[in-house]
Amino acid sequence: MDYMALALSLAKLAQGQVSPNPAVGAVIVNQDVIVGQGYTQPPGGDHAEIVALKQAGESARGSSMYVTLEPHCHQGRTPPCTQAIISAGINEVHFSIFDPNPRVSGKGQAELHAAGITTYVGEMAAEATELNEAFIKYITTGLPFVTVKFASSLDGKIATRTGDSKWVTGELARKRVQHLRYISDAVMTGANTVIADDPRLTVRLADKGGITHKQPLRVIIDGLGRTPPQSRIFKEPGKTLVVTGTALADTTREALQNAGAELIELPSQDGIIDLKSLLQILGQKEITSIMVEAGGILIGSLFDNRLVDKVVAFLAPMIIGGEEARPAVAGKGADVLAQCTRLKQIQVERIGEDIMVSGYVVR
Repeated sequence: MDYMALALSLAKLAQGQVSPNPAVGAVIVNQDVIVGQGYTQPPGGDHAEIVALKQAGESARGSSMYVTLEPHCHQGRTPPCTQAIISAGINEVHFSIFDPNPRVSGKGQAELHAAGITTYVGEMAAEATELNEAFIKYITTGLPFVTVKFASSLDGKIATRTGDSKWVTGELARKRVQHLRYISDAVMTGANTVIADDPRLTVRLADKGGITHKQPLRVIIDGLGRTPPQSRIFKEPGKTLVVTGTALADTTREALQNAGAELIELPSQDGIIDLKSLLQILGQKEITSIMVEAGGILIGSLFDNRLVDKVVAFLAPMIIGGEEARPAVAGKGADVLAQCTRLKQIQVERIGEDIMVSGYVVR
């Protein structure tokens, strides 16, 4: 049996629900028998290694542990996992990747070595890295990982010239979007999308793995304060943050706050918000991952400012056509092809009649 693959599948049960901590899975094996397994619990709860050790009990002595991330060796919200591993009598520890935090990377392994525990590093490292790509960026830069998602026709349109956009893609693709929200700390959109579509931007999935999922923070970019206070987005479970310009009228501010919105006022030029400053603020709020579900203007601005880390595009087998039809990405764009945003590590997947293409922005 592939024990590290099992540990990764366990880690996925915690993905997006334990932020700002990483999603980690752990499996303990003694004489080819799994005696303990677990995954990270919400902040303040046990880490994956501790869940697995508690389940294993005395059977952990003389065993091997498979864990998707280097065990941490410092006192945070919870005690260090390395000491628990040592005390349990584990013989060897296999972990996929080192802790990306430069202040602790390698120190967990060193502490295990000092206690006579053999370590093996690198098994399924690519999968473990992708699983915690948001945590890795956040812990090394203080900024959230930004994924842009859009659903378009084959000719790159997200709506007709009249604004009709429901639905470009099929039901299976829309269910995949629900999962993308589920694993994100925040979902970002623009005021134009709220006005045109009145979206909910909530996770509507059954609970997974015993963790009652939290709703992502909804972030509305609204430099001119045009978001209707009666929008559905304010009536849904979870919190909504409206980011406006500093010249917001008192009556507008009061109406949005009465609707339940938290407000952040940032400098803006002609209603355009400083998105770089916003990402810094969201990072300070321990938002590690953002999925952008917006129109071409906001998405284009994010690309123009080189703030996008990953793209997930759903392509529907249709041609909308028309010069006035709405493009998936607007903004200034590139003057020459050499300036285009290019993607790497491309993945292509058929989802019903639609195609999902994803990849990471080349820096």
